[in-house]
Amino acid sequence: MSDEERTDSDPLRVAAETMRAVRERCVWSQQITHRDLVPYLIEESHEVIDAVESGTRDDLREELGDLLWQVLFHAAIAAQDPDDPFGIDDVAATLTEKMVRRHPHVFAGEVATTPEEVLVHWNAAKAAEKRTRTSVLDGVPRGMPALALAQKLVGRAAGAGVTPPAVVVAAPASEAEFGDALLALVATARTQGWDAERALRERLRLLEHEVRDAEAAS
Repeated sequence: MSDEERTDSDPLRVAAETMRAVRERCVWSQQITHRDLVPYLIEESHEVIDAVESGTRDDLREELGDLLWQVLFHAAIAAQDPDDPFGIDDVAATLTEKMVRRHPHVFAGEVATTPEEVLVHWNAAKAAEKRTRTSVLDGVPRGMPALALAQKLVGRAAGAGVTPPAVVVAAPASEAEFGDALLALVATARTQGWDAERALRERLRLLEHEVRDAEAAS
């Protein structure tokens, strides 16, 4: 099969070639950097979330395409880097290698009959990949929204034996009631003139210090 025939029969390849042409011939796209794309990447990610939570199947298909365009755009920019270029094929190859390593129960003869056993294999493979990390906090993206970051850091902190102090509140009986409780806390912050996002981020910085102190003492 020729390259032209392969491109015509592969929608992903067509999309990648379309992006390459846009990068090379669109005067706006030519000037865009990885950093310039960050706000668009965040926006498109949230639009995918909206489509998952409250959109139609058509909405989801469209928004996933928009998010894929961001990946293709970053890869097209990376391919033009003068010092360390890589393209979408390199991105795909790296992803495939990682997913094969992290699914030995699919590709390497290991056995996992429950989701919990799958997670054991996943975590073992991930730990082997990250041997150079010195803290359970390494690799956590600090640009996450505060609430998502809190959930991630609390899980990592538990791995270091650090548990944030519990506040005595009525225990929600469902996820919906938990949402009500969070909303009530935000409403309290507004009444007091506090910034809920800032308050949580400042507390998370303290949690990070506590985790690193515990790691240093161990």
